Amino acid sequence: MWVFGYGSLLWNPGFEVAEQAVARLDGWHRSFCMRSIHHRGTVDHPGLVLALDAEVGAHCQGLALKVADGHEARTLDYLRERELVSSAYLEKTLPLTLTDGRKVEAVTYVIDPDHVQYCHLSLAEQAQIISTAVGGRGPNTDYLHNTASHLFELGIEDADLAWLSREVSRMTTA
Repeated sequence: MWVFGYGSLLWNPGFEVAEQAVARLDGWHRSFCMRSIHHRGTVDHPGLVLALDAEVGAHCQGLALKVADGHEARTLDYLRERELVSSAYLEKTLPLTLTDGRKVEAVTYVIDPDHVQYCHLSLAEQAQIISTAVGGRGPNTDYLHNTASHLFELGIEDADLAWLSREVSRMTTA
């Protein structure tokens, strides 16, 4: 069983990983398009978390995480509890291409565009929200910076996240 990580799963998978590889998912792009009312914000002051938004011609690079043999059911239960807390994500099994050319199917969490937590905001609006929101798993800034730094370490370019990380740093240290 493989899982596709493109946000916090990059730096906090929460399950035993037997193998990992940079991977590409076609037809989707990573975006701060989900209002977070549990982990990185509250109902009164929502934060933003990453989700995969469908887009023709788009692609997202992330990390394919192979679940250790014998841990599949426990991992799926864990991921469902973690990722489906508000039903804003949909669980899908989608095809990935690993950097070595292998093709695998991976459990992937994508945004439900009909869910109330779905949003489409400018980068400036995203930066403003992320700079001040805090939820049950901590500041929204930590989520952004951890994700951006792990993408950089993996050699994955994401211009929007790099800009957001710089802008939010500027906003919070000014």
